[in-house]
Amino acid sequence: MVLDWQPVPSGLRCCYLNVRNYHTIPLTDHRYWLFTFAIGGALLILSLQLFRLQITEQQDLSSIARGNALRDIRIIPARGSIYDRNGTLMVDNHPTYTITLTPRNFDRAQIPLLADHLGVEDSIVTQQLEEAQAWNPYRPSPSFSNVPFERYARILEDAYRLKGVGWETGQQRHYSTNARASHILGYTGEITKAELSSGSYASADTALYRQGDILGRTGIEKGYEPWLRGVPGVARSWVNVHGLEVMKYAQGQSDQPPRQVYDIHLALDHRVQTLAESLFVNKRGAAVALDPNTGGIIALVSKPDYPLELFSGDLSPQAWQDLNVHPDTPLYNRASMNLMPPGSTWKPFMALLALSEGLLGDRGAEATIFCNGYHPVGQGRFFRCLGSYGHQTVLEAIKNSCNTFFFELAARMNLSVFKQYANRFGFGVETPTDIREQTAGLIPDSAYFNNTRSYWGKGDVMNLGVGQGDMGVTPLQLAKYTAALANGGTLHAPRMVSYLVNTQTGEKMDPPGLPDPTPLGIDTAYVNLVRRGMRLVMEEGTGRASQIPDIPSAGKTGTAQAPRNLRDHSVFIMFAPFDDPQIALAVQCENTGDGSRCAAPIGSLMAEQYLKGEIPSSWRTDVRMDRAMTAISQPLSSENQ
Repeated sequence: MVLDWQPVPSGLRCCYLNVRNYHTIPLTDHRYWLFTFAIGGALLILSLQLFRLQITEQQDLSSIARGNALRDIRIIPARGSIYDRNGTLMVDNHPTYTITLTPRNFDRAQIPLLADHLGVEDSIVTQQLEEAQAWNPYRPSPSFSNVPFERYARILEDAYRLKGVGWETGQQRHYSTNARASHILGYTGEITKAELSSGSYASADTALYRQGDILGRTGIEKGYEPWLRGVPGVARSWVNVHGLEVMKYAQGQSDQPPRQVYDIHLALDHRVQTLAESLFVNKRGAAVALDPNTGGIIALVSKPDYPLELFSGDLSPQAWQDLNVHPDTPLYNRASMNLMPPGSTWKPFMALLALSEGLLGDRGAEATIFCNGYHPVGQGRFFRCLGSYGHQTVLEAIKNSCNTFFFELAARMNLSVFKQYANRFGFGVETPTDIREQTAGLIPDSAYFNNTRSYWGKGDVMNLGVGQGDMGVTPLQLAKYTAALANGGTLHAPRMVSYLVNTQTGEKMDPPGLPDPTPLGIDTAYVNLVRRGMRLVMEEGTGRASQIPDIPSAGKTGTAQAPRNLRDHSVFIMFAPFDDPQIALAVQCENTGDGSRCAAPIGSLMAEQYLKGEIPSSWRTDVRMDRAMTAISQPLSSENQ
């Protein structure tokens, strides 16, 4: 068939489409670009959305997707246990239960049900939910800790109704002996939001710390936190629509077990610690006992103290307030921070300084200083002695605790040299140790007196010779100094921890960061002479009532002057046995009177318990026990503080 175009009558042109003109109208520029931009814009929007889904929000969206069927449960490793030097378990863990909230999955209509199961108000659940939302809406947030097992079980029964509610099993510290050892062991507490946000606990492993986690706050718990805590693991499981576990993901092959947890073995003897704590009833003070051959801390007591069980659960604000405002400051570690003059326990140090620096002349140990009961200070003033002893050698002056002898040594010494020797022994400087809380102490020199006094003179310096005046040492420093005398002149860093054991591999490691032993650089003959003087103190001097039956010992009592109208402090140092020292100790009793009255019997009983494993009954035991138990610290008040 042949088609032939015919002209359209003029009257009918309005009724026909001008086919020829329609097919030849060109597409204008603005329509072309409008169409191009529309298509390009749509593709760009789709690309940006794809980038957001695949890159920017991939982690969160992946968590949501996996969370619909796969649950990651963080496994907090059992915190490392703590043992004493004999392998006796002192601290381990009891199970606890924590309820977590994942805000993205939680149905707010179930707030009343969850509140009922937990035994709290609806508003508490709402508050915890908002805090979890602010932290991360897609991740489980530990919101309710230490949930009783009965309530935990009820929540598990209704788990299919409580989407977004999870649970974690944890632990709280359990104490197995009668020794409190509050300032040694320390306590744990929940990590704060400020700590999490500060970066102090940042790690390459992002699961190391999260909201609601527990960490050490004081003592061993804080100092050895990385080893006691370890690194958490992760267990993955498939869950059904009700959030209940169906089966392990990949048969558990992708699970990451906890790792790097260590048990800690202390140098502490819990029996000596328990005895010492019992002897400090109604007293303020401290005692530190060391192994003079290693520096291991056999006992460390600071009284008053507090029960660590207070911090195992949820510590009430009132209980925390009571601890902080108590006039006897139980949270204060007197053993490593309390400063007081050492009294006559300083005299062995002065003897070593005098012998080493030639203050006694050519005759040295054979030289004498005459004691007529006092020593002139100048301008008609004098310092009294405890007696009139006549001519005194170093040995006799230590035995008799002759003040006149040591006043004279101080008058002859150079203050700068005095400070140098004191620093060498570990006084006036921080002690290398794994005890985190400590005070350096105060050892004055001429610069100190110039800065603190408008006038100072001979009397201020002489006072230092008998361990009085402007000076302060801690019980820990005194114990370290006594241990150096005991072992012949070597300073060991005091250490609470003997070694750590990896709970998975059994590998042992030494406590990190402690220096090697340091020789004092004092002539051994001088050290032995001073040791003999200290033995005479226990046999014939002020320490004879505190001898250990059948075990020769060496010691020195001291009385430290207290300010205002308070009784003097009692101070004592000791080591035993004399020929093969196994324990060296220092005791301070605040405001109980002279050194032989309180500190000496406590120290003697501690040493006997360690060396014999018991305190046998005897009249000597009765005398020492009576003195120790009847000594009472003078109460503090607003008038005498």
